[in-house]
Amino acid sequence: MAGRANHLVLPGFALLCAAIYLCPPLARIAAAETQPPKPAASTQFPIASDARLAGDSKQTRFILDLDQGISVHAFPLADPYRVIVDIPQVSFHLAPGIGTAGRGLIKAFRYGLVMPGGSRIVFDLTGPAKIANVSVLEAANGQPPRLVLELEEVDRTTFVQQLSPENRPELRPAITGTREASLPESAVPAAKLGGPPAPPSPPDPRPVIVVDAGHGGPDNGTQWDGASEKTLVLAFALALRDRMEKSGKYRVVMTRTDDTFIPLDDRVKIARSQSASLFVSIHADALPRHEGDAQGATIYTLSDRASDAEAERLAEAENKADAIGGVNLTEEPTEVADILIDLAQRETRTFSNRFAHLLMAEMKTTTRMHKHPLKSAGFRVLKAPDVPSVLVELGYVSNKDDLEHLVSENWRTRTVGSVAHAIDAFFAKRLATAGNGN
Repeated sequence: MAGRANHLVLPGFALLCAAIYLCPPLARIAAAETQPPKPAASTQFPIASDARLAGDSKQTRFILDLDQGISVHAFPLADPYRVIVDIPQVSFHLAPGIGTAGRGLIKAFRYGLVMPGGSRIVFDLTGPAKIANVSVLEAANGQPPRLVLELEEVDRTTFVQQLSPENRPELRPAITGTREASLPESAVPAAKLGGPPAPPSPPDPRPVIVVDAGHGGPDNGTQWDGASEKTLVLAFALALRDRMEKSGKYRVVMTRTDDTFIPLDDRVKIARSQSASLFVSIHADALPRHEGDAQGATIYTLSDRASDAEAERLAEAENKADAIGGVNLTEEPTEVADILIDLAQRETRTFSNRFAHLLMAEMKTTTRMHKHPLKSAGFRVLKAPDVPSVLVELGYVSNKDDLEHLVSENWRTRTVGSVAHAIDAFFAKRLATAGNGN
């Protein structure tokens, strides 16, 4: 009955459900779309029974009817203008198609389960707006408990000021490619301050390595027995950065250094804008509890066709991370969509596969590897056409022994060392040539 009651409209959300085994058979979904939703006789989650918009282009209100009070957290995102509302897991018993038509400041909205225990409503805005109020009203005067979101029209400057620092466009130079926006005045060339031209700094000849800690922010990734993937992989990524920087051979760029959500395409843009020579994305997998057990590290490269069903499942789950962050998945950049016909991608994949084999050879000396350690699938985060890229699943948090390793600082140090050795081997010829001045 819960399958009949929930009408999930986040873009691409059905794939995420399939990946985590929460969706019912397709026949039941089709039935739910053609029959009026029927509340379940009993459910452990609050029920949302109706949603509506009111107001105009100056002030707009969203109202969600509930059967009980819940907590709520709302925040805006820019480019495109959006407002994200995070709530506990809710059973949405809403009419089919609701949210596709907007009103006032709201162009459209979509909703659904984004992780076990958490639901999200994403509002696409017609322009900049501020959150004037977000609250949950108690039942009164014959009205049920209601979630109320009130938006007011503002200019872009005011809109940007309400964003958290990591989400402000002008504070994300690695993505836009305009580094000077975040530099202190003393670091800006003198010519731009009205003084005599400063001599140009010599280019840094060292290879750029982008280390990508998967997930972040509202996207927790895999969670198991109190362990969160986003936290485990960030600790590993930071340790790898420190190890690589200590060698002095490379310039290391992180896609995130704290608990921040970065859209998948922005992770790719960071690598491309920095002219990266290598992109390493760090993750940790898990199998659903009824799926049995698996263990060991796995290294993934990009391919049009998944190497096996597990690789396909994992890619589908990882590729839906943007839905959790409220990113519009329908607006995929042309540079990503056209990758598979770009001749440069063929050469890049060759280098990616070469590094994957080197990495497997080094990692197996320090950590347990999966029985099939090299796999491939269509991971969006690996789709930079000109940057060799791999995705490393350090292990399965659903496996007791792997989880013990993932939280162990000693294991982390040894495994970081093996990854560093693989990177050294990958760049050995290039670094030797640069050192000889050739």
